[in-house]
Amino acid sequence: MPTRNRKPQLPGSTEWAWAWQERAACADLDTRLFFHPAGERGESYSSREEAAKQVCASCPVLDHCRAYALAAREQYGVWGGLSELERAEVLRRRRRAARAA
Repeated sequence: MPTRNRKPQLPGSTEWAWAWQERAACADLDTRLFFHPAGERGESYSSREEAAKQVCASCPVLDHCRAYALAAREQYGVWGGLSELERAEVLRRRRRAARAA
């Protein structure tokens, strides 16, 4: 029988799950570098995306960031050094490999 005034057992802090982001090379940068504005095309798009990927290239949590973005199916932006289209291609290859196995 439940007792009154008993606090529910909540899971522990999930802060640890996101702590890697604090160590990211992009942590103090403007997020607009990693997410394109509506309608951005051509050289502006390519230059911004390449600059974002350069930040990722030296990031100490690149692998963690990439794994998160793929697992979460992040739809927008550069995550873990991969663009939206590149992440979609990685996921397609994984699905094909899983079907073939």
